Amino acid sequence: MQGVFFGSDGFLGTRASLLLDVVAIAMIGVLALLGLSVFHVRYRARYTLHKRIQLALAAALLVVIGLFETEMRLHGWRQRAEPSPYYQTWVMPSLLVHLGFSVSTCLLWAAVIVRALKRFGHPACPGPHSASHRFWGRLAALDMLFTALSGWVFYWLAFVAKV
Repeated sequence: MQGVFFGSDGFLGTRASLLLDVVAIAMIGVLALLGLSVFHVRYRARYTLHKRIQLALAAALLVVIGLFETEMRLHGWRQRAEPSPYYQTWVMPSLLVHLGFSVSTCLLWAAVIVRALKRFGHPACPGPHSASHRFWGRLAALDMLFTALSGWVFYWLAFVAKV
C-alpha cells in the first residue's frame, strides 16, 4: 500500500519515511504544547485550558500512533535502517529503550487523564485529587520527554547516521 503517505520517503533528507519524519518533528510540538499546558495550570491557574490542551494532545497522539503502527505493519522500518553503521550494534538497543519509554508514557498518560476526568469537577479546579494528579502528571510529562529524546536517538542511529 505505497501511497502519498504510507511508505513514502521523508522530507528531512534521511532514510526515514514521511511518517517517521512527521513524528520526529511533531514531537517538538508535543513537548512545547505539554510545557505550555503545564505553564498555564501552574502559573496562571488556567485549569480548563490545561485540560483542553491535554485532551487535544492525547487525541492527536492516539491518531498519530495509529497511523504510525499501520505504517510499521505495512512497510516496516528495518530496510530503511540497514544502511546505518549502527544497525548491528545500537539501533535495536535504542529502539528497546524508546519502546520502554513510549509504552510507559501511553499507560501513564491514559491513567492520569482517566483519573482526572473522574475525580475533577466541571469546570476543572483544584481538589482532593490535585496532589496525586500533580505527582503522576509530572511523572507522565517526564516520561514523554524521555520518549521524545529516546525516539530522536533511535531516529538518528537508524535513519541519519552514515558510514
